[in-house]
Amino acid sequence: MADNSAKKPPTLAETLRNSRWACDLSDEEFEHVEAGMSERRLPAGAFICRKGEPADHWFGVMDGLLKLTSDLENGKTATLTGVPPGGWFGEGSLLKTEPRRYDVVALRDSRVACMRRSTFQWLLDHSIGFNRYLLVQLNERLGQFIGLLESERLLDTDARVARCLATLFNPVLYPGTGRHLAVSQEEIGYLTGVSRQRVNRSLKVLQFAGYLSVEYGGVTVTDINGLRRFGG
Repeated sequence: MADNSAKKPPTLAETLRNSRWACDLSDEEFEHVEAGMSERRLPAGAFICRKGEPADHWFGVMDGLLKLTSDLENGKTATLTGVPPGGWFGEGSLLKTEPRRYDVVALRDSRVACMRRSTFQWLLDHSIGFNRYLLVQLNERLGQFIGLLESERLLDTDARVARCLATLFNPVLYPGTGRHLAVSQEEIGYLTGVSRQRVNRSLKVLQFAGYLSVEYGGVTVTDINGLRRFGG
């Protein structure tokens, strides 16, 4: 017998309605925005955008998990961050009208909401609430990247895994995450740049410290502040 209790993935309209930036929009404004949206389905390993491409959309993760990454000419790859469901990204490139400075690839089968540049610009011109949202978003993103830079340069592997997980549970950038996130050890490895086996060791350390519990197919955080401070 099929299990009908599983949570259905959100529709595009539901994703928009549940987004913080849309809370203050009038019905007319929401209809205008909805008309400028589309949805893309990505298999694992597919790119939603590539470095150097024109920035013509703002993106929101409806389902799945994405990573922002940059490949250097010497063959090295730097993972910038991961984006779980509920996260929106790419506003910086749209505001600066510059080409994308990173690749965005799906770590698993994913669904992404795509807002046209013209709709994004219309919101900037018509919604004070949307502008306030972007200020908070950009400030939070700056703090996130400063923290990641610190962890890369100063912290050991256990602390890097802790800080990486903490960013995925950021309530401002990723309000849809809650306390549990469906993420595999392999995916955490992709985001932190370490092997799955080493991630497994770090998760055991963090679980023993009482910051999280490791479950089949995911992680539940019990002390988000502890993860943020770990190793510091």
